[in-house]
Amino acid sequence: MKRHFCRSLILAGSFLGALSVCVAQPEPKFTVLFPKDGPVTTGWVVRTWANVKDAPEWETIWQVWDGILYGGKSPTRKWVGTWLLSEREYGDFILEVDFKFINGGATGNGGVALRAPLAGRPSYHGMELQITDPRYEFSLYRYGGSDQLTGAIYKVLPPIKQVYNAGEWNHYRIDLRGPQLKVWLNSTLIQDANLDTVTQKVIPHEDWKEAVQPLSQRPRRGHIGFQELSELGEQLIYRNARIAVLD
Repeated sequence: MKRHFCRSLILAGSFLGALSVCVAQPEPKFTVLFPKDGPVTTGWVVRTWANVKDAPEWETIWQVWDGILYGGKSPTRKWVGTWLLSEREYGDFILEVDFKFINGGATGNGGVALRAPLAGRPSYHGMELQITDPRYEFSLYRYGGSDQLTGAIYKVLPPIKQVYNAGEWNHYRIDLRGPQLKVWLNSTLIQDANLDTVTQKVIPHEDWKEAVQPLSQRPRRGHIGFQELSELGEQLIYRNARIAVLD
């Protein structure tokens, strides 16, 4: 796949004019994040959703079957909400991933962590690119808004357009370069922000008692990750996760 950029050239001669020239740029080199089937261990850590400084109280397994990453489940508990976070930190990168709820998503919830520290919550201390269904999110938060739906930087930036397809495979392309954030969902640009300018106060949910910094003050380097926070009977799955490091 190639991306294109255009520039204008001023031509001199019998006439003057501007000519727009498009030049193909090859995609950067991508690394597949989960190349092998089996439990995910090397290079990743499993942390509880409530505060990623802590491991889950109960054994929780994230695993890959036939190239699909299945959100963490516990062999001893009916429900455990967790993050699968990279041991490696990333600054500037392009991250791509497909995602889907197995049973349609009516009780499904998850997200993608971006530049998150290994403490606190990615949604409040790094960034969380939300994955959920309005039926679920608004059953929890009656007065919730579009900044809590799929494509949102959770509790901060709503998507420009809502193009999430419930019950189907969806595709994220996330481009982070310094303060510049761009996100495409199913090939539609849904986030285009300069993080330096996102200074509005963030109001966390009632169970989080600490102050939350605006996006403009959050880390420009941190961990990436994938969340499973669905209710019983639902599961979030991912595939084709890959990253291109740009710094």
